[in-house]
Amino acid sequence: MFDCHDDMTAFHNGKVQLPKDERDTMRDRRNTNRKRLKDGLKRDEEPAPVGCRTQGSYAMRTMTQHAELDYDIDDGVYFDKDKLVGPRGGDKTAADAKEMVRKAVHDDKFKKAPEVLKNCVRIYYDFGYHVDVPVYRRVEENQEYVYELASTDWKKSDPMAVTAWFKDENKAQSPDQLNGGQMRRVVKLMKAFARSRESWRSQIAPGFMITKLVTERFSKNADHDDVSLRRTMENVHSRLEGSLEVNHPVVYGAKLTRGPDDSRAKLLRDKLKWAIDELAVLDDADCSQADARKAWDKVFKTEFFTDRGATKKAEAVVTSAAILRGDYAEAGREAVDKRGGGRYG
Repeated sequence: MFDCHDDMTAFHNGKVQLPKDERDTMRDRRNTNRKRLKDGLKRDEEPAPVGCRTQGSYAMRTMTQHAELDYDIDDGVYFDKDKLVGPRGGDKTAADAKEMVRKAVHDDKFKKAPEVLKNCVRIYYDFGYHVDVPVYRRVEENQEYVYELASTDWKKSDPMAVTAWFKDENKAQSPDQLNGGQMRRVVKLMKAFARSRESWRSQIAPGFMITKLVTERFSKNADHDDVSLRRTMENVHSRLEGSLEVNHPVVYGAKLTRGPDDSRAKLLRDKLKWAIDELAVLDDADCSQADARKAWDKVFKTEFFTDRGATKKAEAVVTSAAILRGDYAEAGREAVDKRGGGRYG
């Protein structure tokens, strides 16, 4: 296979991984929203939450860049069940609990008012950002707490357990924890592939399903993220060929798919097959660096990989000029360092 590890690392760091300043902006908005929520609940004489917990891809650090900054933070709010009392003394319904939170976070400064959705309250910000606030109640059973999400009704859900599950999987399966974990990077790259075409985004497997599939069929490679990604893509495709159903990682008996013929899982399977076929050129004996970069560009619908080649050609011209000036030793080192490419395994 042609070696594109350096290119893949650059692509992940530059085009896939969420930049620190954007993570910081999202965290600041999350914190501001938490204060608005608590103040609003106090103003409305509603029960105070027992806590707020960030969940989902932000908590798992698997968020990916979006060209239109369409980012969301899932920041769950938790209440004790016995404090969520309805107007007649009974339990608040799931719908009433979400409406209570919606009223608490409402601010006339918002261009678009907060909205109650099936599984959360959504707060909209400019530039595409939004904060989703799932509403939970905790219920004591056998001297332990279980958690229920306000959906169409109250249903069991434990997002904190999901975050812990993924962190444990990443730690156990990744060969390089000091760099954040190869499995986490492969999850982000797989999500970037699945979102690489606008026409796929609303129809293909969602991020949580992709994350679960990667943990099931992750193929680690201590030195090469490109190999790990390609082999994981092949493994996930084979897995979906056998079954399109995907189990929830922590809720026993629950599934992330909608039946045995889930259209989103099916589309992911089919697009993975297409990508695997496109990457077959990497195994050709005469595969060049240009061929390899073109294949990865096609898979991710980008020009990033080929553009890196153009940059290195420009650097080579500078190096040649240095040789003509007599800077032989330094130019020679640069030429070796920037040569790139090669084959392995």
